[in-house]
Amino acid sequence: MAKITNVAVQMDHVAGINIAGDSTFAMSLEAQARGYRLFHYTPDRLSFRDGKLFASVEPMLLRDVKGDHFELGAPERVDLSSMDVVLLRQDPPFDMAYITSTHLLERIHPKTLVVNDPAWVRNSPEKIFVTEFSDLMPKTLITKDPAEIRRFRDEMGDIILKPLYGNGGAGVFHSTRDDRNLSSLLEMFGQMFREPFIAQQYLPDVRKGDKRIILVDGEFAGAINRVPAEHDSRSNMHVGGRAEATELTLREKEICERIGPALKERGFLLVGIDVIGDYMTEINVTSPTGIREVKKFGGADIASLLWDAIERKRG
Repeated sequence: MAKITNVAVQMDHVAGINIAGDSTFAMSLEAQARGYRLFHYTPDRLSFRDGKLFASVEPMLLRDVKGDHFELGAPERVDLSSMDVVLLRQDPPFDMAYITSTHLLERIHPKTLVVNDPAWVRNSPEKIFVTEFSDLMPKTLITKDPAEIRRFRDEMGDIILKPLYGNGGAGVFHSTRDDRNLSSLLEMFGQMFREPFIAQQYLPDVRKGDKRIILVDGEFAGAINRVPAEHDSRSNMHVGGRAEATELTLREKEICERIGPALKERGFLLVGIDVIGDYMTEINVTSPTGIREVKKFGGADIASLLWDAIERKRG
């Protein structure tokens, strides 16, 4: 098996993360515990010249101590192909800057293993990839046509409207059948986003929770339930959602079994899907979260499972 020595982490700056719930931090801690050398850089530090991809990286030492969780060494310019693994972990938005970084990282993958595979990250936007499994989804419309959205709401009653390439619950609206603000909302979306919007049938089961299910190399690894705050339709924990322990239902097991082969085929070693009731709403492939919460509630050590999968893939 090919030995792993050097691991570069492309991420939002380590100084700004909340270590209590940050999956990138958990993944990096496990890499450090295995004796790998960690290097930190942000996406704006990438440079492509004469067929080689460079980055200004900083040696990184981590501690699981709030307020004192990292040390960075002096920056050094390195050819990223000299790394054994690159973790592609900056948060969306999934915009042209994000897409460009996948094109650049594709120049070094798979000789340097990029996790997740950058070409498939680019070609699998989280709210579009899921449409390959339309029978597992709630009723969904992708469009920028206001008339289509009004027609969809008339048919569905309550809908959720959100940006197609958003993340973290930002810009998510619950519009009821008698909501008189839909026209203003569509005008605002039209001014903010060049892309189509996504509208989905509102699922009342969201009040019971929006389950985050994590798969490693296409296999179920762990799950948590995220219950929205009383006066919010969003279950994201940074906007007030509450995490709780959970187990998979038969339907959720069926969903994992159905999508697992597609994840393996695309080289997705770490994926987080969102399930409300009996329906999958997203397949998160950019920088899925939930690793630390799963372990906190007695589930598997997913960071360890992930590095086992990376080591196998490197082999």
